[in-house]
Amino acid sequence: MTRLACLIVPMFPLAARLRSEPELLQEALAIVEGNGNNAHVVAATRRARKKGIHAGLSLAQSRSIMPKLIARGRDAECERTAQEALLEVAETFSPRIEDASEGVVFIDISGTERHFPSERDLALAAIRACDGIGLPARCGIASSKLASRIAAELPQSPTIVDRGGEAQFLAPLPLVRLSPQLETASTLQRWGLASIGDLAQLPESEVATRLGEAGRELHYAARGIDPRPLIPRALPPDFREGMDLEWPLVALDPFLFIANAALDRLTMRLEIQGFACRRLELTLALDPDGYDARGIDLPAPTRDVKTMLTLIRLELEKKAPGAPVTGFTFVAIPDRPRRAQLSLFGPAALSPEKLATTIARLISMLGEERVGMPQTVDGHLPDRFAIAPYDPPPPPGLSRPPRKSRGLVAARVFRPPIPIEVIRNEAEQFVAIKSEGDINGDVVLSSGPWPVEQGWWRNHPNFREYWDVETEKGLYRVYQDEGWYVDARYE
Repeated sequence: MTRLACLIVPMFPLAARLRSEPELLQEALAIVEGNGNNAHVVAATRRARKKGIHAGLSLAQSRSIMPKLIARGRDAECERTAQEALLEVAETFSPRIEDASEGVVFIDISGTERHFPSERDLALAAIRACDGIGLPARCGIASSKLASRIAAELPQSPTIVDRGGEAQFLAPLPLVRLSPQLETASTLQRWGLASIGDLAQLPESEVATRLGEAGRELHYAARGIDPRPLIPRALPPDFREGMDLEWPLVALDPFLFIANAALDRLTMRLEIQGFACRRLELTLALDPDGYDARGIDLPAPTRDVKTMLTLIRLELEKKAPGAPVTGFTFVAIPDRPRRAQLSLFGPAALSPEKLATTIARLISMLGEERVGMPQTVDGHLPDRFAIAPYDPPPPPGLSRPPRKSRGLVAARVFRPPIPIEVIRNEAEQFVAIKSEGDINGDVVLSSGPWPVEQGWWRNHPNFREYWDVETEKGLYRVYQDEGWYVDARYE
Protein backbone atom coordinates (compact mmCIF):
# COMPACT_ATOMS: atom_id res chain seq x y z
CA MET A 1 0.00 0.00 0.00
CA THR A 2 1.32 3.42 -0.98
CA ARG A 3 2.13 5.71 1.90
CA LEU A 4 2.14 9.47 1.45
CA ALA A 5 3.49 12.23 3.66
CA CYS A 6 2.21 15.78 3.45
CA LEU A 7 4.22 18.82 4.54
CA ILE A 8 2.25 22.00 5.20
CA VAL A 9 3.67 25.38 6.15
CA PRO A 10 0.96 27.23 8.14
CA MET A 11 0.40 30.87 7.16
CA PHE A 12 2.65 30.37 4.18
CA PRO A 13 2.77 34.05 3.00
CA LEU A 14 4.02 35.04 6.46
CA ALA A 15 6.53 32.19 6.67
CA ALA A 16 7.93 33.06 3.22
CA ARG A 17 8.41 36.71 4.22
CA LEU A 18 10.05 35.78 7.55
CA ARG A 19 12.40 33.43 5.69
CA SER A 20 13.71 36.47 3.78
CA GLU A 21 13.55 38.85 6.75
CA PRO A 22 14.08 36.74 9.91
CA GLU A 23 14.67 39.86 12.01
CA LEU A 24 10.88 40.51 11.88
CA LEU A 25 10.01 37.25 13.66
CA GLN A 26 9.64 38.90 17.08
CA GLU A 27 7.91 42.02 15.73
CA ALA A 28 4.20 42.74 15.33
CA LEU A 29 4.00 42.03 11.59
CA ALA A 30 1.01 41.54 9.30
CA ILE A 31 1.04 40.35 5.69
CA VAL A 32 -1.56 42.25 3.69
CA GLU A 33 -3.04 41.75 0.23
CA GLY A 34 -4.63 44.41 -1.93
CA ASN A 35 -4.18 48.16 -2.22
CA GLY A 36 -5.70 51.17 -0.54
CA ASN A 37 -9.05 50.54 1.14
CA ASN A 38 -9.08 46.97 -0.19
CA ALA A 39 -5.93 46.00 1.71
CA HIS A 40 -6.68 43.23 4.20
CA VAL A 41 -4.64 40.97 6.48
CA VAL A 42 -3.91 37.43 5.32
CA ALA A 43 -1.48 36.40 8.13
CA ALA A 44 0.17 37.89 11.21
CA THR A 45 2.93 37.03 13.67
CA ARG A 46 2.19 35.73 17.16
CA ARG A 47 2.85 39.11 18.75
CA ALA A 48 0.29 40.74 16.45
CA ARG A 49 -2.27 37.95 16.95
CA LYS A 50 -2.11 38.42 20.71
CA LYS A 51 -3.30 42.00 20.18
CA GLY A 52 -6.30 40.84 18.14
CA ILE A 53 -4.90 41.04 14.60
CA HIS A 54 -6.23 38.17 12.50
CA ALA A 55 -6.82 37.26 8.87
CA GLY A 56 -9.69 39.11 7.23
CA LEU A 57 -9.26 42.43 9.04
CA SER A 58 -8.68 45.44 6.85
CA LEU A 59 -5.42 47.29 7.23
CA ALA A 60 -7.27 50.32 8.63
CA GLN A 61 -8.96 48.17 11.30
CA SER A 62 -5.62 46.60 12.19
CA ARG A 63 -3.97 50.02 12.52
CA SER A 64 -6.75 51.17 14.85
CA ILE A 65 -6.08 48.16 17.09
CA MET A 66 -2.30 48.42 16.92
CA PRO A 67 -0.93 51.71 15.49
CA LYS A 68 2.68 50.45 15.41
CA LEU A 69 1.81 47.37 13.36
CA ILE A 70 4.38 46.59 10.63
CA ALA A 71 2.62 45.85 7.34
CA ARG A 72 4.23 44.00 4.46
CA GLY A 73 2.57 43.19 1.16
CA ARG A 74 2.54 39.66 -0.22
CA ASP A 75 5.78 39.05 -2.08
CA ALA A 76 5.28 36.68 -5.00
CA GLU A 77 9.03 36.20 -5.46
CA CYS A 78 9.58 35.31 -1.79
CA GLU A 79 6.68 32.85 -1.84
CA ARG A 80 7.86 31.22 -5.06
CA THR A 81 11.41 30.70 -3.82
CA ALA A 82 10.15 29.48 -0.44
CA GLN A 83 7.98 26.90 -2.23
CA GLU A 84 10.98 25.75 -4.26
CA ALA A 85 13.04 25.43 -1.07
CA LEU A 86 10.27 23.33 0.50
CA LEU A 87 10.20 21.06 -2.55
CA GLU A 88 13.97 20.63 -2.45
CA VAL A 89 13.78 19.52 1.18
CA ALA A 90 11.10 17.00 0.22
CA GLU A 91 13.34 15.62 -2.53
CA THR A 92 15.94 14.68 0.07
CA PHE A 93 13.48 12.06 1.40
CA SER A 94 12.02 10.71 -1.84
CA PRO A 95 12.41 11.35 -5.59
CA ARG A 96 8.61 11.22 -6.04
CA ILE A 97 7.03 14.43 -4.78
CA GLU A 98 4.07 16.56 -5.88
CA ASP A 99 3.94 20.34 -5.75
CA ALA A 100 0.52 21.30 -4.33
CA SER A 101 1.52 25.02 -4.16
CA GLU A 102 0.97 27.51 -1.32
CA GLY A 103 3.27 25.77 1.13
CA VAL A 104 1.97 22.21 0.55
CA VAL A 105 3.93 19.24 -0.82
CA PHE A 106 3.16 15.52 -0.98
CA ILE A 107 5.92 12.90 -0.66
CA ASP A 108 5.75 9.23 -1.65
CA ILE A 109 7.53 7.56 1.27
CA SER A 110 7.00 3.98 0.16
CA GLY A 111 10.23 2.06 0.71
CA THR A 112 11.82 4.56 3.09
CA GLU A 113 11.41 2.17 6.02
CA ARG A 114 14.92 0.94 5.21
CA HIS A 115 16.29 4.34 6.18
CA PHE A 116 14.03 5.33 9.10
CA PRO A 117 13.03 3.10 12.03
CA SER A 118 9.41 4.33 11.86
CA GLU A 119 7.18 6.74 9.97
CA ARG A 120 7.16 9.03 12.98
CA ASP A 121 10.96 9.29 12.84
CA LEU A 122 10.73 10.20 9.14
CA ALA A 123 8.11 12.86 9.87
CA LEU A 124 10.23 14.38 12.65
CA ALA A 125 13.27 14.42 10.35
CA ALA A 126 11.25 16.21 7.66
CA ILE A 127 10.03 18.82 10.16
CA ARG A 128 13.59 19.43 11.36
CA ALA A 129 14.79 19.80 7.75
CA CYS A 130 12.09 22.41 7.09
CA ASP A 131 13.06 24.29 10.23
CA GLY A 132 16.64 24.34 8.95
CA ILE A 133 15.61 26.41 5.92
CA GLY A 134 13.43 28.78 7.94
CA LEU A 135 10.02 27.24 7.12
CA PRO A 136 8.16 25.84 10.16
CA ALA A 137 6.11 22.93 8.82
CA ARG A 138 3.63 20.32 9.99
CA CYS A 139 3.61 16.75 8.74
CA GLY A 140 0.91 14.13 8.29
CA ILE A 141 1.26 10.57 6.95
CA ALA A 142 -1.55 8.42 5.53
CA SER A 143 -2.36 6.20 2.56
CA SER A 144 -4.14 8.92 0.56
CA LYS A 145 -3.44 12.54 -0.32
CA LEU A 146 -6.63 13.79 1.33
CA ALA A 147 -6.05 12.01 4.64
CA SER A 148 -2.37 12.98 4.78
CA ARG A 149 -3.22 16.64 4.13
CA ILE A 150 -5.91 16.74 6.80
CA ALA A 151 -3.52 15.00 9.20
CA ALA A 152 -0.88 17.64 8.48
CA GLU A 153 -3.36 20.47 9.14
CA LEU A 154 -3.97 19.28 12.71
CA PRO A 155 -2.03 21.14 15.43
CA GLN A 156 -0.59 17.92 16.87
CA SER A 157 2.28 17.35 14.48
CA PRO A 158 3.30 14.86 13.26
CA THR A 159 0.05 12.91 12.89
CA ILE A 160 0.30 9.32 11.62
CA VAL A 161 -2.79 7.57 10.23
CA ASP A 162 -2.66 3.78 10.38
CA ARG A 163 -2.80 1.79 7.15
CA GLY A 164 -6.44 1.36 6.15
CA GLY A 165 -7.61 3.57 9.03
CA GLU A 166 -8.38 6.70 6.99
CA ALA A 167 -12.17 6.45 7.44
CA GLN A 168 -11.85 5.95 11.19
CA PHE A 169 -9.43 8.89 11.41
CA LEU A 170 -11.72 11.24 9.47
CA ALA A 171 -15.00 10.27 11.16
CA PRO A 172 -14.86 12.55 14.26
CA LEU A 173 -13.54 15.59 12.36
CA PRO A 174 -15.85 18.45 11.31
CA LEU A 175 -17.07 18.60 7.71
CA VAL A 176 -15.19 21.82 7.06
CA ARG A 177 -11.98 19.73 6.88
CA LEU A 178 -13.17 18.36 3.53
CA SER A 179 -13.40 21.93 2.13
CA PRO A 180 -16.82 21.47 0.51
CA GLN A 181 -18.22 24.08 -1.85
CA LEU A 182 -20.23 26.85 -0.20
CA GLU A 183 -23.58 25.69 -1.61
CA THR A 184 -22.85 22.08 -0.73
CA ALA A 185 -21.77 23.04 2.80
CA SER A 186 -25.06 24.90 3.35
CA THR A 187 -27.03 21.86 2.20
CA LEU A 188 -25.13 19.50 4.51
CA GLN A 189 -25.71 21.88 7.41
CA ARG A 190 -29.48 21.86 6.74
CA TRP A 191 -29.33 18.06 6.80
CA GLY A 192 -27.99 18.28 10.36
CA LEU A 193 -24.60 16.71 9.58
CA ALA A 194 -21.81 17.85 11.92
CA SER A 195 -18.90 15.45 11.29
CA ILE A 196 -17.29 13.62 8.39
CA GLY A 197 -18.48 10.32 9.88
CA ASP A 198 -22.11 11.46 9.71
CA LEU A 199 -21.74 12.03 5.95
CA ALA A 200 -19.98 8.68 5.45
CA GLN A 201 -22.95 6.80 7.01
CA LEU A 202 -25.41 8.13 4.41
CA PRO A 203 -26.11 6.03 1.31
CA GLU A 204 -23.85 7.02 -1.55
CA SER A 205 -26.60 6.88 -4.17
CA GLU A 206 -28.89 9.19 -2.19
CA VAL A 207 -26.12 11.76 -1.68
CA ALA A 208 -25.20 11.66 -5.38
CA THR A 209 -28.87 12.06 -6.38
CA ARG A 210 -29.29 15.24 -4.34
CA LEU A 211 -25.83 16.82 -4.66
CA GLY A 212 -24.64 15.51 -8.01
CA GLU A 213 -21.09 14.49 -8.86
CA ALA A 214 -19.65 16.90 -6.25
CA GLY A 215 -21.64 15.09 -3.57
CA ARG A 216 -20.40 11.70 -4.79
CA GLU A 217 -16.76 12.86 -4.59
CA LEU A 218 -17.41 14.32 -1.12
CA HIS A 219 -18.91 11.02 0.03
CA TYR A 220 -15.83 9.17 -1.27
CA ALA A 221 -13.60 11.56 0.68
CA ALA A 222 -15.65 11.07 3.85
CA ARG A 223 -15.03 7.31 3.62
CA GLY A 224 -11.27 7.89 3.23
CA ILE A 225 -11.22 7.11 -0.52
CA ASP A 226 -9.04 9.44 -2.59
CA PRO A 227 -8.61 8.29 -6.21
CA ARG A 228 -6.26 11.13 -7.14
CA PRO A 229 -2.75 9.76 -7.84
CA LEU A 230 0.50 11.45 -6.92
CA ILE A 231 1.72 13.61 -9.82
CA PRO A 232 5.55 13.62 -9.66
CA ARG A 233 7.31 16.95 -10.10
CA ALA A 234 10.04 17.34 -12.69
CA LEU A 235 13.43 18.56 -11.47
CA PRO A 236 13.97 22.30 -12.08
CA PRO A 237 16.84 23.37 -14.39
CA ASP A 238 17.94 26.15 -12.04
CA PHE A 239 17.63 27.56 -8.53
CA ARG A 240 16.11 30.97 -7.82
CA GLU A 241 16.11 33.40 -4.91
CA GLY A 242 14.81 36.95 -4.78
CA MET A 243 12.41 39.41 -3.22
CA ASP A 244 10.59 42.67 -3.79
CA LEU A 245 12.02 45.56 -1.79
CA GLU A 246 9.85 47.78 0.40
CA TRP A 247 11.50 50.92 -0.96
CA PRO A 248 13.77 51.61 -3.95
CA LEU A 249 17.51 51.36 -3.34
CA VAL A 250 19.93 53.78 -4.96
CA ALA A 251 23.15 52.81 -3.13
CA LEU A 252 25.20 49.68 -3.68
CA ASP A 253 26.05 48.72 -0.09
CA PRO A 254 22.42 48.36 1.14
CA PHE A 255 21.64 46.20 -1.88
CA LEU A 256 24.67 43.97 -1.27
CA PHE A 257 23.60 43.56 2.37
CA ILE A 258 20.24 42.17 1.25
CA ALA A 259 21.85 40.17 -1.57
CA ASN A 260 24.21 38.49 0.90
CA ALA A 261 21.29 36.95 2.79
CA ALA A 262 19.67 35.81 -0.47
CA LEU A 263 22.91 34.18 -1.63
CA ASP A 264 23.20 32.39 1.72
CA ARG A 265 19.75 30.88 1.19
CA LEU A 266 20.61 30.01 -2.41
CA THR A 267 23.85 28.21 -1.56
CA MET A 268 22.11 26.31 1.24
CA ARG A 269 19.58 25.00 -1.26
CA LEU A 270 22.36 24.06 -3.67
CA GLU A 271 24.18 22.21 -0.91
CA ILE A 272 21.05 20.24 0.02
CA GLN A 273 20.80 18.99 -3.57
CA GLY A 274 24.56 18.39 -3.89
CA PHE A 275 25.05 21.09 -6.53
CA ALA A 276 27.24 24.16 -6.91
CA CYS A 277 26.75 27.32 -8.97
CA ARG A 278 28.60 27.58 -12.29
CA ARG A 279 26.73 30.66 -13.58
CA LEU A 280 24.89 33.35 -11.65
CA GLU A 281 22.22 35.40 -13.41
CA LEU A 282 21.00 38.61 -11.77
CA THR A 283 17.77 40.40 -12.75
CA LEU A 284 17.05 43.79 -11.17
CA ALA A 285 13.56 45.31 -11.16
CA LEU A 286 13.90 49.05 -11.76
CA ASP A 287 11.74 51.98 -10.68
CA PRO A 288 9.23 52.79 -12.14
CA ASP A 289 9.38 50.14 -14.87
CA GLY A 290 11.95 48.00 -16.59
CA TYR A 291 14.53 45.33 -15.79
CA ASP A 292 18.30 45.03 -15.86
CA ALA A 293 19.63 41.49 -16.46
CA ARG A 294 23.25 40.40 -15.96
CA GLY A 295 25.10 37.11 -16.27
CA ILE A 296 28.24 36.17 -14.34
CA ASP A 297 30.19 33.06 -15.37
CA LEU A 298 32.17 31.49 -12.55
CA PRO A 299 35.56 29.84 -13.24
CA ALA A 300 34.31 26.59 -11.71
CA PRO A 301 31.22 25.45 -9.80
CA THR A 302 31.33 26.96 -6.31
CA ARG A 303 29.17 27.66 -3.26
CA ASP A 304 31.35 30.43 -1.84
CA VAL A 305 29.07 33.38 -1.03
CA LYS A 306 31.90 35.90 -0.66
CA THR A 307 33.18 35.15 -4.14
CA MET A 308 29.77 35.56 -5.76
CA LEU A 309 29.06 38.73 -3.78
CA THR A 310 32.41 40.23 -4.85
CA LEU A 311 31.69 39.47 -8.50
CA ILE A 312 28.24 41.07 -8.19
CA ARG A 313 29.79 44.18 -6.65
CA LEU A 314 32.33 44.50 -9.43
CA GLU A 315 29.70 43.91 -12.10
CA LEU A 316 27.44 46.64 -10.70
CA GLU A 317 30.34 49.04 -10.15
CA LYS A 318 31.44 48.52 -13.75
CA LYS A 319 27.95 49.26 -15.09
CA ALA A 320 25.35 50.82 -12.82
CA PRO A 321 21.67 49.86 -13.32
CA GLY A 322 20.72 53.45 -14.17
CA ALA A 323 17.58 53.57 -11.99
CA PRO A 324 16.56 52.76 -8.38
CA VAL A 325 16.20 49.04 -7.68
CA THR A 326 12.83 47.80 -6.38
CA GLY A 327 13.49 44.04 -6.46
CA PHE A 328 15.91 41.37 -7.59
CA THR A 329 16.14 37.73 -8.60
CA PHE A 330 19.19 35.49 -8.46
CA VAL A 331 19.22 32.44 -10.77
CA ALA A 332 21.93 29.86 -10.12
CA ILE A 333 22.68 27.49 -13.00
CA PRO A 334 23.66 24.30 -11.15
CA ASP A 335 26.48 21.89 -11.80
CA ARG A 336 28.11 19.10 -9.88
CA PRO A 337 31.08 20.39 -7.83
CA ARG A 338 34.42 19.06 -8.87
CA ARG A 339 36.04 16.67 -6.44
CA ALA A 340 39.75 16.05 -6.00
CA GLN A 341 40.90 12.43 -6.03
CA LEU A 342 43.17 11.61 -3.12
CA SER A 343 46.36 9.68 -3.77
CA LEU A 344 48.07 7.18 -1.51
CA PHE A 345 51.56 7.87 -2.83
CA GLY A 346 51.57 11.14 -4.79
CA PRO A 347 50.95 14.71 -3.67
CA ALA A 348 47.43 15.85 -2.88
CA ALA A 349 45.50 17.44 -5.74
CA LEU A 350 44.21 20.99 -5.50
CA SER A 351 40.68 21.40 -4.21
CA PRO A 352 38.64 22.40 -7.31
CA GLU A 353 36.22 24.51 -5.25
CA LYS A 354 39.01 26.39 -3.45
CA LEU A 355 40.86 26.84 -6.73
CA ALA A 356 37.73 28.27 -8.38
CA THR A 357 37.19 30.62 -5.45
CA THR A 358 40.79 31.87 -5.62
CA ILE A 359 40.63 32.41 -9.38
CA ALA A 360 37.32 34.27 -9.07
CA ARG A 361 38.81 36.60 -6.47
CA LEU A 362 41.88 37.23 -8.63
CA ILE A 363 39.62 38.02 -11.59
CA SER A 364 37.63 40.43 -9.45
CA MET A 365 40.82 42.25 -8.43
CA LEU A 366 42.88 42.11 -11.65
CA GLY A 367 40.41 41.66 -14.47
CA GLU A 368 39.42 38.62 -16.51
CA GLU A 369 42.07 39.16 -19.18
CA ARG A 370 44.92 39.10 -16.62
CA VAL A 371 44.26 35.75 -14.96
CA GLY A 372 45.06 32.36 -16.49
CA MET A 373 47.98 30.13 -17.33
CA PRO A 374 50.69 30.87 -19.96
CA GLN A 375 50.43 29.03 -23.23
CA THR A 376 53.14 28.82 -25.88
CA VAL A 377 52.55 30.46 -29.24
CA ASP A 378 54.05 29.27 -32.50
CA GLY A 379 56.87 31.73 -33.26
CA HIS A 380 60.60 32.35 -32.94
CA LEU A 381 60.72 35.57 -30.95
CA PRO A 382 61.55 35.06 -27.26
CA ASP A 383 58.81 35.21 -24.61
CA ARG A 384 55.90 34.91 -26.99
CA PHE A 385 52.90 33.53 -25.06
CA ALA A 386 49.14 33.72 -24.66
CA ILE A 387 46.90 33.46 -21.60
CA ALA A 388 44.63 30.41 -21.49
CA PRO A 389 42.03 29.50 -18.83
CA TYR A 390 43.72 28.13 -15.74
CA ASP A 391 43.34 24.36 -15.88
CA PRO A 392 46.43 22.69 -14.41
CA PRO A 393 47.03 19.00 -15.09
CA PRO A 394 46.50 16.57 -12.23
CA PRO A 395 49.52 15.73 -10.09
CA PRO A 396 51.41 12.53 -10.89
CA GLY A 397 50.31 9.32 -9.29
CA LEU A 398 53.71 8.85 -7.65
CA SER A 399 56.13 11.37 -6.24
CA ARG A 400 58.93 11.87 -8.74
CA PRO A 401 62.49 12.18 -7.39
CA PRO A 402 64.30 15.36 -8.48
CA ARG A 403 66.45 14.92 -11.57
CA LYS A 404 70.15 15.51 -11.23
CA SER A 405 71.38 18.13 -13.67
CA ARG A 406 73.49 21.18 -13.91
CA GLY A 407 72.08 24.47 -12.73
CA LEU A 408 70.08 26.24 -15.42
CA VAL A 409 70.30 29.94 -16.10
CA ALA A 410 66.98 31.74 -15.76
CA ALA A 411 66.16 34.91 -17.65
CA ARG A 412 64.42 37.75 -15.86
CA VAL A 413 62.47 39.49 -18.62
CA PHE A 414 62.00 43.26 -18.64
CA ARG A 415 58.60 44.44 -19.83
CA PRO A 416 58.85 46.80 -21.58
CA PRO A 417 62.45 46.40 -22.81
CA ILE A 418 64.94 48.97 -21.52
CA PRO A 419 66.49 51.22 -24.20
CA ILE A 420 70.30 51.46 -24.01
CA GLU A 421 73.21 53.11 -25.80
CA VAL A 422 75.83 50.72 -27.23
CA ILE A 423 79.49 51.59 -27.83
CA ARG A 424 81.25 49.27 -30.31
CA ASN A 425 84.81 49.23 -31.71
CA GLU A 426 85.94 48.96 -35.31
CA ALA A 427 85.60 45.17 -35.20
CA GLU A 428 81.89 45.58 -34.26
CA GLN A 429 82.63 44.23 -30.81
CA PHE A 430 80.81 45.59 -27.73
CA VAL A 431 82.88 47.93 -25.60
CA ALA A 432 80.35 49.44 -23.21
CA ILE A 433 76.61 49.91 -22.70
CA LYS A 434 74.82 52.81 -21.09
CA SER A 435 71.25 53.42 -19.93
CA GLU A 436 69.34 55.78 -17.69
CA GLY A 437 69.07 53.03 -15.07
CA ASP A 438 71.51 50.63 -13.48
CA ILE A 439 72.53 48.89 -16.70
CA ASN A 440 75.89 50.62 -17.27
CA GLY A 441 79.49 49.54 -17.55
CA ASP A 442 82.21 48.14 -19.69
CA VAL A 443 81.59 44.92 -21.55
CA VAL A 444 83.69 41.99 -20.35
CA LEU A 445 82.48 39.43 -22.87
CA SER A 446 79.89 39.27 -25.62
CA SER A 447 78.63 36.65 -28.06
CA GLY A 448 76.35 36.82 -31.06
CA PRO A 449 74.57 37.81 -33.13
CA TRP A 450 71.75 35.28 -33.41
CA PRO A 451 69.33 36.44 -36.08
CA VAL A 452 65.65 35.69 -35.54
CA GLU A 453 63.08 36.13 -38.30
CA GLN A 454 59.36 35.60 -37.94
CA GLY A 455 56.63 35.93 -40.52
CA TRP A 456 58.92 35.95 -43.53
CA TRP A 457 55.90 35.47 -45.79
CA ARG A 458 54.42 38.84 -44.77
CA ASN A 459 55.27 42.22 -46.30
CA HIS A 460 56.93 43.35 -43.08
CA PRO A 461 58.38 40.34 -41.26
CA ASN A 462 59.83 40.61 -37.74
CA PHE A 463 63.60 40.45 -37.84
CA ARG A 464 65.95 40.85 -34.88
CA GLU A 465 69.54 40.13 -33.92
CA TYR A 466 70.28 39.05 -30.33
CA TRP A 467 73.54 39.19 -28.32
CA ASP A 468 74.50 38.00 -24.89
CA VAL A 469 76.52 40.76 -23.22
CA GLU A 470 78.35 40.42 -19.88
CA THR A 471 79.34 43.47 -17.86
CA GLU A 472 80.72 43.87 -14.37
CA LYS A 473 77.14 44.07 -13.07
CA GLY A 474 75.59 41.12 -14.83
CA LEU A 475 74.79 39.16 -17.97
CA TYR A 476 72.16 40.65 -20.28
CA ARG A 477 70.31 39.78 -23.46
CA VAL A 478 70.51 42.60 -25.99
CA TYR A 479 68.77 43.01 -29.34
CA GLN A 480 68.62 45.60 -32.10
CA ASP A 481 65.30 46.74 -33.56
CA GLU A 482 65.27 50.39 -34.69
CA GLY A 483 67.50 50.93 -31.67
CA TRP A 484 69.25 48.93 -28.94
CA TYR A 485 67.32 47.33 -26.08
CA VAL A 486 67.89 45.04 -23.11
CA ASP A 487 64.96 42.68 -22.67
CA ALA A 488 66.36 40.21 -20.11
CA ARG A 489 68.94 39.58 -17.45
CA TYR A 490 70.33 36.11 -16.77
CA GLU A 491 70.28 35.02 -13.17
